[in-house]
Amino acid sequence: MEAIKYIVDMLFLLLTLAFVLRLLFQWVRADFRDPVADAIVRVTNWLIMPLRRVLPPIGKIDTATLVAVIAIASIRTLVQFAMAGVGPGEIGLILFLRVDVVNLADLVLYIYLFALLIYALTSFVSPGGYASGVRLLSRLCEPLLKPVRRIIPPIGQIDFSVLWVSIAIGALLVLLR
Repeated sequence: MEAIKYIVDMLFLLLTLAFVLRLLFQWVRADFRDPVADAIVRVTNWLIMPLRRVLPPIGKIDTATLVAVIAIASIRTLVQFAMAGVGPGEIGLILFLRVDVVNLADLVLYIYLFALLIYALTSFVSPGGYASGVRLLSRLCEPLLKPVRRIIPPIGQIDFSVLWVSIAIGALLVLLR
C-alpha cells in the first residue's frame, strides 16, 4: 500500500512541478522555443488552453496558468489527505489552505535550489555556454543572483552569489517546516 501511495504522490508532484515550472518560466520570460520549456508547455496545455478561453490575462499575469497551478496543487493536497485517511469533511479550510500554500512554497524553493545547483555546476563545466538548457537556467536563476552580486561581487573568477542564495533558500525551507 505504501508503494501505491508513493507512486500516486509522485505523479501528482510531477504534474504540479510541470505547472509551477510553466508559471515560473512565464514570469522570467523564458524562451519557450527551448526544448525543456516546450516540453513543459506540451505537458500542461491540456488544462491551460481551455482555461485561457475563460480567464483572460490580467496585465502581465497569465491568470489561466495561475489558476491551473492552484487547482493542481489543491488536488494534490486533497489526494495527500485522502491517502492519509483524512476525509474532506475533517479538514478545516484554514488547515487545507495552509498545507496547500506550504506545499507550493516548498516546491518553488526546491525548484530554485536545484536550478541554482545545476546552474553553478554548468558554469564550471562550460562557462558562458550557450546550450539551450543553460540559457533557460540562466533566465530562471539570474533574477535571484543579480541583487546578491551587487552586495557581494565575485572575488576573482569565483562567484559566491549562488552559495548565499542557496543558504537563504535553505533557511526559508527550514522556516517552512
